[in-house]
Amino acid sequence: MSNPLSQLAWTFVSECDIPHDVQGLLIQGEEALSAYKTIRDVAIFTTHRLIIRDAQGLTGKKVEVYSIPYKSINMYSTENAGGMFDINSEVQLFTRAGTIKINLNKKVDVRKIDLLIANAIL
Repeated sequence: MSNPLSQLAWTFVSECDIPHDVQGLLIQGEEALSAYKTIRDVAIFTTHRLIIRDAQGLTGKKVEVYSIPYKSINMYSTENAGGMFDINSEVQLFTRAGTIKINLNKKVDVRKIDLLIANAIL
């Protein structure tokens, strides 16, 4: 049987303002730290987890929300070419449920993502 998360992958296009409507998803004491535009919606790093909203369908009115608690991340890796050849980077989150791949557009600072994850899980 294949792992359903082995198919999960997102692309973070650019950093953006934290959407106001994310407050309804946060638990008491949880704060949104940083947000990134994805191809169809947004990903938000909070003090407790990574929330990825994924608009679906032709109209994008149906929205699936993924919540990845930092405590479920066993290991992570970041990859970039460095220098002038650094057109995109990649982050992989190795969780108890499987591996999640996040592609980063050249506008996204891979080191900032690295620090957000490190501060949350270490």
